[in-house]
Amino acid sequence: MKTVVVGLSGGVDSSVAAYILKNKGYNVIGLFMRNWNDESVIIDDDCPWIEDSNDALQVAEILGIPFQVIDFSKEYKERIVDYMFSEYKNGRTPNPDILCNREIKFDLFLKKAIEIGADFVATGHYCRKEEVIINGNKIQRLLAGKDTTKDQSYFLCQVNQFQLSKTLFPIGDMQKKEVRKLAKEIGLNTAEKKDSQGLCFIGKVKLPTFLQQFLKPKTGKVVEIDSNNSMYHKENITNKFESFKYSSSMGKVIGQHNGAHYYTIGQRKGLNIGGFPLPLFIIGTDVMENIIYVGQGEDHPGLYRNGLTVKKENIHWIREDLKIDIDTPTVYDSRIRYRQKLTPCSITYNEFGLKVSFKEIQRGITPGQFISWYKNDELIGSGIIN
Repeated sequence: MKTVVVGLSGGVDSSVAAYILKNKGYNVIGLFMRNWNDESVIIDDDCPWIEDSNDALQVAEILGIPFQVIDFSKEYKERIVDYMFSEYKNGRTPNPDILCNREIKFDLFLKKAIEIGADFVATGHYCRKEEVIINGNKIQRLLAGKDTTKDQSYFLCQVNQFQLSKTLFPIGDMQKKEVRKLAKEIGLNTAEKKDSQGLCFIGKVKLPTFLQQFLKPKTGKVVEIDSNNSMYHKENITNKFESFKYSSSMGKVIGQHNGAHYYTIGQRKGLNIGGFPLPLFIIGTDVMENIIYVGQGEDHPGLYRNGLTVKKENIHWIREDLKIDIDTPTVYDSRIRYRQKLTPCSITYNEFGLKVSFKEIQRGITPGQFISWYKNDELIGSGIIN
């Protein structure tokens, strides 16, 4: 009998994943990861990790499987939190969910599972995998979940072949409504529980709240850049691969903010500046000068670019056998954020890294975030946006 350790988060998806595996005859062990124990930082009044771990324990009791809590809080702070603060401090916007999967769930969690004798780990992600033989070698294919509205393959864009070979995705072929229906039929306490909207593996805390307890407020100028600025001539936008470079002399000061490191490109909420015909959006940040640049309206040209770059050291191939050759443009479908509709692009590899050209200009390309690229419904690789 094969042993599989399921990462029970206290949510409905991982609960149903554990049930399915037990039904298939696996020896299932439930494991809850505690990733935060710093009481000096206010996360939420009702201690969500305790609530979640109790829900996970109840699921294990209902299913009749062993359960334990493991503390990764030290490693989480070192690998995720410190990295996030460093990125925000430097004016970049990391993705905590992708980082958590890369550094915690598919690294530390997997190693711990193997340590206790597991053959596999399993998660409640809406994605699939397929093992194929190519030129005599076993290749793991990471595929999008069948529920296109919940597909979470993007969050796994940094996993590798070994990690995939040791991972099962029991609900990848299911629709979310089917998962909830099954949970209700078997009497799981998590059947109606809402999906978590907080910081990955910590709970209900909102990221801005979390950031403000580590990165000190620092008053700075808010500068509006008019959409008719000459830098936005069509040729400048359609050949744009890097963020626009702004200076305060290009626009007018319209208010103050409490720290450029709190804001990200494309953001609308949190400025608290009114009196304009159209909503204000962040189109650029300068953490060195502590200035944020804004533009009116979601069609402001400062929000759009038709390309991006990825540094050589930040390229990751899930399918290493499909790495592209230098100066050989290759067409993929791509996304630069979760739930974004896949969009065609051409990717070229050169001595510096990757150059990505989109078929249609993209809104809110953000340094520090991840781009992932696909062939049909298979995720081929990913990279950190420069």
